[in-house]
Amino acid sequence: MEVERSMQEQLDILQEQVKQQEKMASLGMLSAGIAHEIQNPLNFVINFSKMSGTLLKDLLDLIEENSSKFSTEEQDEIEDIIADLKDNLGKIGEHGERAISIIRGILLYSRGKDDEFIPTDICKLVKEYVWLSYHAMRANYKNFNITIRESYQEDIPVQFVIPQDLSRGVLNVMNNACYAVWKKSQTADSSYSPVISVRVALQQDELVITITDNGEGMTDEVKQKLFKSFFTTKPIGEGTGLGMSITRSIIEEKHHGHIEFDSVWGEYTTFSFLIPVRK
Repeated sequence: MEVERSMQEQLDILQEQVKQQEKMASLGMLSAGIAHEIQNPLNFVINFSKMSGTLLKDLLDLIEENSSKFSTEEQDEIEDIIADLKDNLGKIGEHGERAISIIRGILLYSRGKDDEFIPTDICKLVKEYVWLSYHAMRANYKNFNITIRESYQEDIPVQFVIPQDLSRGVLNVMNNACYAVWKKSQTADSSYSPVISVRVALQQDELVITITDNGEGMTDEVKQKLFKSFFTTKPIGEGTGLGMSITRSIIEEKHHGHIEFDSVWGEYTTFSFLIPVRK
């Protein structure tokens, strides 16, 4: 009887995990569709900001030609307004281009063929998915806020990776880091400041991606079961228990690299992806 009950419990957990995976797959397709639809209006925003900048320049030339018709106070006020408009248009263009870049990345990674190695700006990929995880966490957990410290080596050439898979690995580890610092913040005193550090660098012939959090850390039991399928420390419905097993498959089997981790219960957790450079 006990065996039957245990088997039924495992079956129930498995069914719940499959449901979660189906939801994630549907969400991925939906996200790609939304990204595609948002891209067009964003292009209009960027193009019209550029056109407005040109018109503003023409207006400034016209004002300078007729400067004698304005008092000194009026001319100073006009110059201040034009300077503010230039600044605003610059910010619209800058953030519009940033949004377009993120959308293009999402579309690229979602449309990539299975196991296809594509030349990729690794720092850009990691940064986008680190912040995607952060904003998703803020949307799901009230008052969630952390400090993210980033260190990206500047001279890293494009690397041949499977971007839609590597981005999933980064997202999985970053999601866990966010959850760890959030969980610790629920019981820590007011002096606790949640911090996640992200580093991307080339070391000899390896690409190294490291994510460290000062969250609740891992017990010895969790460390031993970390990469087991369907193992999770999160409540039912919040974690599939597949994230780290999938991540290990992505790094070790698909990219022929390896994962290193270190953790002290109550203090920190560090994960590093070490991926050999493809030449």
